[in-house]
Amino acid sequence: MKRIAMASLGALLAGPGAMAQSPPGPGPGRQAEVRGPRTDGPPLRIREISSFHVGGRIAELSGLPEREVVFSPGAPPLRIDPNGQFQVEQMYAQAVRLQNPRARYPIILAHGGGLTGVTYETTPDGRPGWQMFFLRAGHDVIVTDAMERGRAGWARSPEILAGEPVFRTMGEGWGLFRIGMQDGWNSDPAQRRAFADSRFPLASWNQFMMQAVPRWATTDRQVQAAYDALVQRICPCVMLVHSQGGNFGFNAALNAPDKIKAVIAVEPSGAPPASADAARLRGIPHLVVWGDHLDATPFWQNVRRNIDRWQGQIRDAGGVADTIDMPAEGVRGNSHMIMMDTNSDDVARRIDAWMASHGLMRDTPAQDRPRRRNGGRAG
Repeated sequence: MKRIAMASLGALLAGPGAMAQSPPGPGPGRQAEVRGPRTDGPPLRIREISSFHVGGRIAELSGLPEREVVFSPGAPPLRIDPNGQFQVEQMYAQAVRLQNPRARYPIILAHGGGLTGVTYETTPDGRPGWQMFFLRAGHDVIVTDAMERGRAGWARSPEILAGEPVFRTMGEGWGLFRIGMQDGWNSDPAQRRAFADSRFPLASWNQFMMQAVPRWATTDRQVQAAYDALVQRICPCVMLVHSQGGNFGFNAALNAPDKIKAVIAVEPSGAPPASADAARLRGIPHLVVWGDHLDATPFWQNVRRNIDRWQGQIRDAGGVADTIDMPAEGVRGNSHMIMMDTNSDDVARRIDAWMASHGLMRDTPAQDRPRRRNGGRAG
């Protein structure tokens, strides 16, 4: 496994106006954070804010019983016929485009399972999220709600979406997202036990859980089709994906290697099979970002092995597959929800520096970019 040398990448963005990350939370082994784009500053110069739905199909239902529904108190009932045609399986995207972007391509932010684009908008404790970070760093930003989530809307289940939705309990994510061990969860916030070095804003766990939405375990094909339609509509672009979204980003690159300019997978939970043609990705740099405590559960150990295998396939095919491993960089305590952790801006700066090192920013001279060697390692 290759790991990129972040010290050299951090130097790309240091200079006048650079701002250090806010002081980290408790924990040993801290490394100086990467300096880069400011997280505050003058108002952004926005060219356009827009939103749209993309993908999907028309489905038709028949044979379902009619019923009467009272929609508002005091209103007469309406007889509802659930049979007919429905627009389904589309996804939602919100685009914020800058007046003078520094990035060569817009960046798509894709969320994980049981979540929506809120993942990137504002952290649970009220700090600006990665949407604002990457806008200030000079990127046009596209925040998505995948098919079946948030503003993308639902469809009838099981008539259209096979199976039934999965609802995450408040306590499930405590261990799964590596805030602490699963037995550290308690409904009483004062009784919850987190990892001693956790960087997740612990007091805001309940606020985070307000973001949770149902998801299906049977709709990957439809979700992928909608992301592929989004790529065809707005790209060339960079895809930044998280958790369940990782597999959709990897496959989007395989399906449209002429459209995707880079894939950044933050703790991806899945990857294409060994039979996938990684040679299609020779010209698309890939980056995977990992937090801490992956050894806490067999689930994450198995996930990491699968992602390492996919990165190895990309490198063996002559492509670039880099890794930012935060504990290996001397930064401990990041959870699965890295974009919400107290050092989220520092992690984003490392990602932004990696993009600059691969020529994805307009004002990074070629002679200043780290040379690539050893199958994609920057240094």
